[in-house]
Parts: sequence; C-alpha cells; structure tokens
Amino acid sequence: MKFDVLTLFPEMFEILHQSIIGKAIEKDLIDIQITNIRDFSKDKHKKVDDTPYGGGAGMVMRPDVVYDAYKSVKDEHAKVIYMSPQGEKLNQKKVEELAKESHLIILCGHYEGIDQRVLDKIVDEEISIGDYVLTGGEIPAMVLIDSVSRYVEGVLKEDSIKEESFSNGLLEYPQYTRPEVFEGMKVPEVLLSGHHENIEKWRKEKSLEITRKKRPELLEK
Repeated sequence: MKFDVLTLFPEMFEILHQSIIGKAIEKDLIDIQITNIRDFSKDKHKKVDDTPYGGGAGMVMRPDVVYDAYKSVKDEHAKVIYMSPQGEKLNQKKVEELAKESHLIILCGHYEGIDQRVLDKIVDEEISIGDYVLTGGEIPAMVLIDSVSRYVEGVLKEDSIKEESFSNGLLEYPQYTRPEVFEGMKVPEVLLSGHHENIEKWRKEKSLEITRKKRPELLEK
C-alpha cells in the first residue's frame, strides 16, 4: 500500500521509520513518500501562505502551491484525504475501509487552514481524529497511517488484529505476563489452567465487563 503525504514539515514523519511501521516499510509492505509543499512555492522566500480575504487572524495556505504539490503525486486511482477537525471522526470501521485502498494521498493543513477552492478541487474525504484542534495535520496524518497500516496484509499477524479493542465492537480483555505474582497481585487462575474453552469464556466476559464500564455506548450499537 502506498501513502503520499503533502506537508510543510516532512521531518516530523521520520518517526514512522520506527517499530512495526518501520519494519513494514523495510519489507516493502507499505510505501510512505513525503512531499514538502514548500518546494512548490514560486516565492523567492518559499512563502506558502497569505492573509485571508475578509480579514481575520492568522494565515491561509495558498491554493496554487497546494495544487502544484498535489499534481506531483497525482494518481487517478488514489483517494485524497484532508486531515481536518471538520471531517468524519476516524473509527475502526473507517480504518478497515481505508486499508482496502491501494494508494492514499494525505494532505496536512497548517496555520488557519487551506484555501477552500483547492480542497473542493482535489479532496475526496475529510477525516478528523477527534473533536479538538491541533497546530497542523501532521500528527493526525501519522495516526491515520499507523492505524491503516496495521490492516495491510503481512504487517501484523492475523490473530493480533482479530482480538483487539473495537475489532468485534467491544474493548479488549486484560492481558497478563510474567511474573506470575507482582506486588502481591496474582495472574487470574483461569489463565494458568491451560483450559482453552474456559479461557475464551473468561476473556469474552471480561471484554463485556470492561466495555460496559468504560464505553457503554458501544454496547448500544
């Protein structure tokens, strides 16, 4: 799967070369290309923004610069996503849906946003990672890449995806490992029993219990 990211701060994405996503890149399971929007500025100072028409605080990213950056990676088969607090909130269903795409172009805004005309021209979908505002779209873009990449075939073992939170509409059951006793707290006996049917039953009960306590609205769905 290919990700093309359009951003003013390409150095922020170096972190994606770590851990599981970094290994997926090394194995050519995913391809992440970062394009610096500033490289397409025709201004001698590489300026990419200007004051908003109608007045107001802050600056707005120019449509021509953003459009030229987009054209450098344009692909008729790609889905173009703008990371925006006004977009549809990212959830597990959307993550799995996007993982079926072969190419995502992710646009990161900054300052007071991007001129609406270029958004209307190139963006297929706006996505938000929550009802709050950040300084730019870079961190949300990394969240999107990380969450979607996990569902690309070969990045994780299939069992790791099946039983995690939200995969079946519930939160995940508690996990335990060695030592068997920690600060006086023991691992639940059922997990030491080797009785797989009882372990499975316990895990389902705990998933329901935790979901009911922490996210009861999920049960309503």
